[in-house]
Amino acid sequence: MKGRRGLIMGVANDHSIAWGIARTLAAHGAELAFTYQGDALGRRVRPLADSVGSSLVLPCDVEDLATVDATFAKLEEAWGGLDFVVHAIGFSDKNELKGRYSDTTRENFSRTMVISCFSFTEIAKRAAAMMKPGGSLVTLTYGGSTRVMPNYNVMGLAKAALEASVRYLAADYGPLGIRVNALSPGPVRTLAGAGISDARLMFNFQKRHAPLRRTVSIDEIGGSALYLLSDLSTGVTGEIHYVDSGYNIISMPHPEALKTLDAAEQAVEEAETRSRGQAAE
Repeated sequence: MKGRRGLIMGVANDHSIAWGIARTLAAHGAELAFTYQGDALGRRVRPLADSVGSSLVLPCDVEDLATVDATFAKLEEAWGGLDFVVHAIGFSDKNELKGRYSDTTRENFSRTMVISCFSFTEIAKRAAAMMKPGGSLVTLTYGGSTRVMPNYNVMGLAKAALEASVRYLAADYGPLGIRVNALSPGPVRTLAGAGISDARLMFNFQKRHAPLRRTVSIDEIGGSALYLLSDLSTGVTGEIHYVDSGYNIISMPHPEALKTLDAAEQAVEEAETRSRGQAAE
């Protein structure tokens, strides 16, 4: 990645997936710029940027296109061009991630889609205008895009739309020699993940039942991003690349785990039956 310059969007702290990607890219010689939303996140991002030698740390709110345009104007002024972008931005009202998807409000649906999905299209359009053949764009998705995940609701739809946009953007920009892909990591203990109810339980479940019997680290995700953003993957575009210890291939837990779950559910049912019987007496 030496001699390549790229924008990292979505770092919240040193546990962020975007930071794992940034750290890996910097270790392989990339020159980085960062964006942040709000002063609180800015105070977290600046020291991280400093640690990888980056002085370009820019405010950007994807709901405010003026700030998006200003970000790319600054990059144009500082660098004159761009080699890659990492888009790691998503948002939904955490109160609406609980309960039923059908109870999602129109307001939150629209806002979730704009921030978590359409912002990538708006970023890609501006980034591609600064790129030469060989440019690469990567966004982050999640398995809730194709399968129902508890407490994910409208974010699942936003990620499904994001994945579709990856394919359409890949078709748009492929003739220009610009590649567009997505990473789909397994659950990681991040600030964003903390907004999902019972995240710890789902984290542990996937850890137990993934083929590798473990979760992934942000550095492993960074390694996959390095592949997609470098010349190692010049023939790859429009892809959803899973980094989840293989969990995406599993349809059902292994038999021993099913027996354990069944026994636990039977014990709960028996306890509830006894409780109802005592209450009736």
